[in-house]
Amino acid sequence: MFASLAKVLPLDHIHHSQRSAESETLSDDSRPSTSSSFSASSLAYPDDGTIPWPKSWVYLCSADATGDVLRRILAQREGEGPFGVCIGDTVERFVVEGWSEQTCGNIQYFASTGDGVGVTHFREFSSVRADHLNALAVASFRPIISMVSHNNSYTLSVVERPAVVFPPVSFTLPLISSSEVSGRRVDLTDNIPTLNEWKTLWSAWDLVTLKMIPQEMLLQKPIDLRHKCLFYIGHIPTFLDMLLSKAIGGSATEPAYFWNIFERGIDPHVDDPEYCHNHSEVPEVDEDWPSLETVMGFRDGVRARLAQLYEDIESGKQALTRNIARTLVMTLEHEGFHVETLLYMLIQRAGTGTLPPPGFMIPPWKALAEQWRNMPLPATPTVIIGPATLTMGHNDSEADDTVAEFQYKVSGHEFGWDNESPLRVVHVNAFKADWRPITNGEFKDFWQGEGKNTVSLPKSWEVVGDEVMVKTMYGPVPMEYAQHWPLLASYDDLTAFAHAKGGRLPTEPELRLLLDTYDVGHEGGANVGFRNWHPVPATMGLEESGKGSNGGVWEWTSTVLEDHEGLVPTKLFPGYTNDFFDTKHQVVLGASYATIPRLCRRTVRNFYQHNYPYAWVAGRVVYDL
Repeated sequence: MFASLAKVLPLDHIHHSQRSAESETLSDDSRPSTSSSFSASSLAYPDDGTIPWPKSWVYLCSADATGDVLRRILAQREGEGPFGVCIGDTVERFVVEGWSEQTCGNIQYFASTGDGVGVTHFREFSSVRADHLNALAVASFRPIISMVSHNNSYTLSVVERPAVVFPPVSFTLPLISSSEVSGRRVDLTDNIPTLNEWKTLWSAWDLVTLKMIPQEMLLQKPIDLRHKCLFYIGHIPTFLDMLLSKAIGGSATEPAYFWNIFERGIDPHVDDPEYCHNHSEVPEVDEDWPSLETVMGFRDGVRARLAQLYEDIESGKQALTRNIARTLVMTLEHEGFHVETLLYMLIQRAGTGTLPPPGFMIPPWKALAEQWRNMPLPATPTVIIGPATLTMGHNDSEADDTVAEFQYKVSGHEFGWDNESPLRVVHVNAFKADWRPITNGEFKDFWQGEGKNTVSLPKSWEVVGDEVMVKTMYGPVPMEYAQHWPLLASYDDLTAFAHAKGGRLPTEPELRLLLDTYDVGHEGGANVGFRNWHPVPATMGLEESGKGSNGGVWEWTSTVLEDHEGLVPTKLFPGYTNDFFDTKHQVVLGASYATIPRLCRRTVRNFYQHNYPYAWVAGRVVYDL
């Protein structure tokens, strides 16, 4: 019945299966998973790379496909999914022949059950429809795979309701809407997080820390250059507790000694691990670490403290100052950064310890790889950019928070990290850049050829027998599946590749200009914010004036992290940036597939050591003109 799909999705890529009733839940968030407890739920979806074909389908017009409508329509479908969602500019009658016509409020749509959906004529490559992705995210769904009809009139998506979904930033609600309880009007639509945004992030954090780290890994180090896993589970609530006390006063949440052992992590020099910035003194033997149950009790107390602060602001009992607003932004974004950094540690043990993300389907690798192989390439491999005058950063000095004139001026202000400020203007000369970052396949050829004995095996790969495989949170996958993904490797090794190609890695202003010009961002459909748990091929250089995604990765720049005029070091998080003015850290820009959407703002500057091989950072070759 799906004969017309054979060219792009052979019939053996379709699997008629639904989520098991025994799927893992997050109901008990005080116990980490074990390998045996996960095995039953991992069978909920096929693990052979095929598509779990839905038994329940809906079709509606694009103009009606809002997040609210999709949520209400899919809530009426039986079972837990996956579901089939067709969205078209108009209703294709040959598609919905035999379907039942239904309504949701004043919205007309069509529904069907069973396999015979009569969907035909799909393109080999499905371009991203950002409006569909955003609407599905607002409805708390994500597409497992999507296909577009040859005439581009409608899109078919196989979707699931995953354990956590990050909605687009523009869909988050203001902190307080026109509250006048305290006599001061507060109407915020800026980047101060809502309590709901915190709860979404907590869902992601708890999923990673309590459902992907088995009990036996809690006191293990997935990589040598970082702490044991349990440290990070305690560090996140400790950091929040300490900054809340700075902002609103009050003593530490018990046990108070957590402030001593969980305050700050480590980033030792790769080539001299004995050299490290100031950090917490952690227990030396496993027996001296607190139990997970104790850490969870502390976490719950800190979260309750935060919720009380929101309640007090809402009621007017607590005035919202710039210092409090900055504290809320900084602590939430700190936790967002740590979700990603913990994951790039855990991926080193994926398949040998770390568990796949529960509540997310195992990707249909075969079908996805078929789509990726059929992706069109840019008409030319490079693009000339500039010359241009570029504005970098924003004006957001923490020093202003205590100035009487600014103390309560929070509305209309964008808060960030110290190295994002102040706004500065730079000139960028014309240069030529590859449309897309270096891929796994390209680097494999270099690693086996010209770069042999010069560059290392990337930590994002592993060799199984004679086969080079690429690490994912689901375990390693064959290179043929991931050959078109951006390569994740150290700055040093990617620089060697760029030099061999006759180019170099871009400066920070060059990369910022390129991303400003061509990157679509999360709301434009980019692979960030856990839309997938893996990179995807980059899409820049095609339609829409070349705009697209880099595949869901940070990107290295040749700019060394250093002080700049007007940078005021943060006092809320002493040493956040200036501890790393050591000539060893490079500025990186962009966002990975595990970066929360709010950290995709253009002013964010991340940084890693040039020879650090674990971070999810790729490289793009640029050329002088």
